[in-house]
Amino acid sequence: MVRNQERRAALADAGIRVLATEGARGLTHRAVDAAAGTPRGTASNYFATRADLIAALVQRIGERLTPDPAVSALLRHRQPGREVFGDYVRDIVRRLMADPHVTLALFELRLEAARRPDVAGALAEWRRRSFEDDVAFNRTAGLPGGAVEIALFHFAVDGLVFDRLTQPLDDGLDIDDAVDALVSRLLP
Repeated sequence: MVRNQERRAALADAGIRVLATEGARGLTHRAVDAAAGTPRGTASNYFATRADLIAALVQRIGERLTPDPAVSALLRHRQPGREVFGDYVRDIVRRLMADPHVTLALFELRLEAARRPDVAGALAEWRRRSFEDDVAFNRTAGLPGGAVEIALFHFAVDGLVFDRLTQPLDDGLDIDDAVDALVSRLLP
């Protein structure tokens, strides 16, 4: 079978859907084939092992959550301050909420990483790069806060998004209002 990037991406996207809806235990090559509508064995041809499949899902999640360069450029060219940082965080939340399957799959992988070192290894590099990219963006855009503040925002945003995608507190707080409150309370 000739391998191509479109088929690989489609299989990874199907794996993301399986992971989001069935959890880590439901993630099998056969389930990915069924979700992708491909003949049995196709996913195995692209991802020989479960570790290969998980690595491909991590890569695809990263691709799908990558910031839009145009949005980043617009934010970089604005006057630095809390408002721009709030818009930056709002963009992160928007990307995480835009396709719940991607974010739920990421949460599933993070939970699985707590139990399986191979999954932790696949996820650790991507998480480290993502964090470093956020710190670098903050620095180059002249925004307030450093690595500690970025980490605090990751913790807060992860909690906010997890809440909204699972069992919301139903606190009546709009997501944009929540981001504004986080920014005003975490940044001096």
